[in-house]
Amino acid sequence: MVKIITVEREYGSGAGTIARALAARLGWTLWDREITLEIARRLKCDVGSVAQREEKLDPAYYRLVKTFMRGSYEESFSGGARLELLDAESLSELFEHVVKDAAAKGDCVIVGRAAPWFLRERDDTMSVFIYAPHEEKIRRLLALGKSRDEAEEQVERVDSERAAFIKKYYGKTWPQRDLYDLMINSKCGNEAVIDLMLYKIAQLNAPPVLAGGKPEDGRLLE
Repeated sequence: MVKIITVEREYGSGAGTIARALAARLGWTLWDREITLEIARRLKCDVGSVAQREEKLDPAYYRLVKTFMRGSYEESFSGGARLELLDAESLSELFEHVVKDAAAKGDCVIVGRAAPWFLRERDDTMSVFIYAPHEEKIRRLLALGKSRDEAEEQVERVDSERAAFIKKYYGKTWPQRDLYDLMINSKCGNEAVIDLMLYKIAQLNAPPVLAGGKPEDGRLLE
């Protein structure tokens, strides 16, 4: 039974909005900015500082003092830890703890933060990758009030940073297609994407069908 949906995405594909609408339709908890808030809470620092470093390589990571000591992350950052110790490598490990904690609560939609990788061994998770053609991503960003130049620059840069982050800190190629149960082009529209996701959930939740056209428990399919 699917209790967790992870949503990975290309920048500008509208995945954040889609994930929010999906969570609302299911009545589930959304973990997107909420992950940033939770990390900030655990590190006792401001949200903006976390957001600036999420899914980005830190060019000065090798110069930063390693923050982790024995014990939990909360212990490592307690006692007024300096904000400059919050490097991308530290966040990459903290993401795993926050994502797995969110998943343990169930009935949730988790956006990005390598969640498909962290939760890959759970049989109650459906992982989705949302992408879009270049012009569709630009159109969506223009609708959000960005200039054409800004939209073009961000589409080019953000996904490159995500790919570099995943490669460096998890040793994986982004996107790693075998992690996903479904990959959807959002050009078809948000509602169509949500309908496809709900259909896939229904498929995954259905009892396996045997060769004779019956589910494993022997009941006839209606």
